[in-house]
Amino acid sequence: MCDVPWVRNQVQAALSGSHEIVSVRDPYDAEVVAVAEAADLAIVDMQVGSMGGMAITRALKGASPGVGPIVLLLDRRADAFIAKRAGADAWLLKPFTAQELRSVLASVIPLGVER
Repeated sequence: MCDVPWVRNQVQAALSGSHEIVSVRDPYDAEVVAVAEAADLAIVDMQVGSMGGMAITRALKGASPGVGPIVLLLDRRADAFIAKRAGADAWLLKPFTAQELRSVLASVIPLGVER
């Protein structure tokens, strides 16, 4: 869940070939789409539209059935406290490279396994 083109591009570069990617631009659709797609992983930008990443993370954590691990993309180092409190499984400070994102993702989900 992100609405900035460079962030979407880096996420797609990090995951290309390893997983099917479903991009959601409307934060209010994130939970519905993640559950409907049986998401193995959710990558959420801290600053998205009118609903922040913390609220999206909490909604995904409370979803039934639950979704896989959630990685929150942060704007400030201090947001790590918020990410942890929201229940994110991992987080990464922006800007980041595809390689940095792959490293964080590898800590929460095995990459390279086709869905």
